[in-house]
Amino acid sequence: YARVNEYGFIETPYRLVDKGKVTDEIIYLTADEEDKYVIAQANEAFDPETRQFLNPRVSVRYQDRILVVPREEVHLMDVSPKQVVSIATDLIPFLENDDANRALMGANMQRQAVPLVQTEAPLVGTGMEYKAAVDSGVVVLAKSDGVVEKVTSQQITIRRDDGQTDYYRLQKFKRSNQGTCINQKPIVKAGQRVIAGEVIADGPSTDHGELALGRNVLIAFMPWEGYNYEDAILISERLVRDDIFTSIHIEEYECEARDTKLGAEEITRDIPNVAEGSLDDLDENGIIRIGAEVRPGDILVGKVTPKGETELTAEERLLRAIFGEKAREVRDTSLKVPHGESGKVVDVKVFSRDKGDELAPGVNQLVRVYVAQKRKISEGDKIAGRHGNKGVIAKILPEEDMPFLPDGTPVEIVLNPLGVPSRMNIGQVLETHLGWAAKTLGIHVATPVFDGATENEIVEFLHKAGLPESGKTILRDGRTGEVFDNPVTVGYIYMLKLAHLVDDKIHARSTGPYSLVTQQPLGGKAQFGGQRFGEMEVWALEAYGAAYTLQELLTVKSDDVVGRVKTYEAIVKGENIPEPGVPESFKVLIKELQSLCLDVKVLSEEREEIELGDDEEDIQEMAKELGFELEEPLLEREEPGEAPESEDFDFAGEEDEEAEGEEDMLEEDEDEAYGGDEGEDDSYGEDEAGDEAYEEDESEDEVAFVDEDPAGGDETLGDEDEYDRIDEEIS
Repeated sequence: YARVNEYGFIETPYRLVDKGKVTDEIIYLTADEEDKYVIAQANEAFDPETRQFLNPRVSVRYQDRILVVPREEVHLMDVSPKQVVSIATDLIPFLENDDANRALMGANMQRQAVPLVQTEAPLVGTGMEYKAAVDSGVVVLAKSDGVVEKVTSQQITIRRDDGQTDYYRLQKFKRSNQGTCINQKPIVKAGQRVIAGEVIADGPSTDHGELALGRNVLIAFMPWEGYNYEDAILISERLVRDDIFTSIHIEEYECEARDTKLGAEEITRDIPNVAEGSLDDLDENGIIRIGAEVRPGDILVGKVTPKGETELTAEERLLRAIFGEKAREVRDTSLKVPHGESGKVVDVKVFSRDKGDELAPGVNQLVRVYVAQKRKISEGDKIAGRHGNKGVIAKILPEEDMPFLPDGTPVEIVLNPLGVPSRMNIGQVLETHLGWAAKTLGIHVATPVFDGATENEIVEFLHKAGLPESGKTILRDGRTGEVFDNPVTVGYIYMLKLAHLVDDKIHARSTGPYSLVTQQPLGGKAQFGGQRFGEMEVWALEAYGAAYTLQELLTVKSDDVVGRVKTYEAIVKGENIPEPGVPESFKVLIKELQSLCLDVKVLSEEREEIELGDDEEDIQEMAKELGFELEEPLLEREEPGEAPESEDFDFAGEEDEEAEGEEDMLEEDEDEAYGGDEGEDDSYGEDEAGDEAYEEDESEDEVAFVDEDPAGGDETLGDEDEYDRIDEEIS
């Protein structure tokens, strides 16, 4: 309704009110001008004939205050109540019946809706769907009046009234920035007359020019065997089978051929050490063909990178001597389909510096491959209504097992009624009732925000449709045919499938990359990382006394470098898993303390020093155990002289006692501060003693794994190649 005036200020229209009567005269005011007037709300009731306000006292706003004044004192009246909300909020029917927090969620989640293969406009809308779709720019509009001459899936031809011809090319299966599919479909027929500005082709998430983010589904509010506990959602197999919530997702993969200091990378079909079968779908240049079905690990673009000079074998030296040529030293750096991804190749784009394409410095060739996949709705996907009523699908039930209506129609979704009272989003219940009536009458209804259908109007609609006025009906159990105890609220709700799809989130790892500093697995799906087991999770396992589980989580599954290699080997060979060693994080802590000039030593129960070896020493130790003889030690160092035993140990003992004393004091302080219970404190202390005993036991075991003292030694790493060679031999 607003417009921009000649000075660049936004003006909005108001209706003039004269002595309590609403006139048809409209004036436009800027924000500072409207401060002088008393303004009534747009939905204030007035008599259509006399134009007089029905209520003698009217709710108005004056400057920044909301007042109630006699109707004669009103100067102006708003033209629409929806000017105060955004486009997304304006798409929520019965917004006035929803709590603000849930309305906010509903507005935000509409932005996350995935475009579906089959679109459907909502049965219960607000009247803004058409405007939102047209202004979004995803639909195709006729530029001028004319008659449609020809329609294909790719192009629409319109003969204009002035005899000229307009051609409208449609976008087909393009990738959006969110990885969803942009596809335009014609909605006009040959011979049809169109006017300028009319929608002639639908885009993603539109239906006949109206915004269509989701689907109208038949829902029932009832618990079902605990499968909709805590906002979980139970759906019918029909939604999967009939592609009700099916969407297309397109992933983009990129491969660059760069200049390296050893020579240029090359995109080629000739890849070393690759089975011929895995090259079947590649063309002569090593790029995958369009239409190929790909699975995780399949090659999309073959690429080789030059390798540095390496030690030649006797055979290679002989070949070199005979033919005088250098053996082709390249390694395979092909672009492969990542873990958990699959689909069909729908497009390939090749850019090359030779063809004059603009590429980043050092890049000679760039290949982009687009892989599409059709995703049906599945367990773990997130779906939501427009009232912030979101949930995750917990179970997909056969159609015949779903609860069914008296006429035999099975419901499609079962929602938990406990999702309504505490959330205070009553809009979903009103939408359910009105949607049921609209579906039965075969119409679409618009209920604008702050000016929508009243409760009485909804009851009237249900009555007109021949449905129970309570909006409830008797349901029967699909498995037994027995009637449920109470009547159940049933109706149609507009549900959206959101971008949080389980296929993008599911992730598993056995071994993978480790952080250089901590030697712990990286985090996140993108890095193929592990699951974070944090401080509080450790407490949970400690509370249940799951000592062995906890030990392996903190050692061989994390940063016990040697232990994890041995464990992997033991599993592969089917042997018993060895005792865990010292975690790398503990060694890093010791190193950090040593860097602060604190000569920290680790003592066993018998007060004997436990020597923490370096990685190289660990590897030597491991090689010895596995029966390899290493030619020379990786790290040359002198044995540090023995410290006088008595002094050293006495000092350590004193320090220990001090530390213990401090700890006791700390515990007391803490308890005073928190008003702790005496009894609790005692039990906590006992637990700690138990922990100490556990640690001491552990330290005894550690002796078997370490044999050299790091203190005072040279901490540089040894020969990298030797390290790699042992690693290879072991693995």
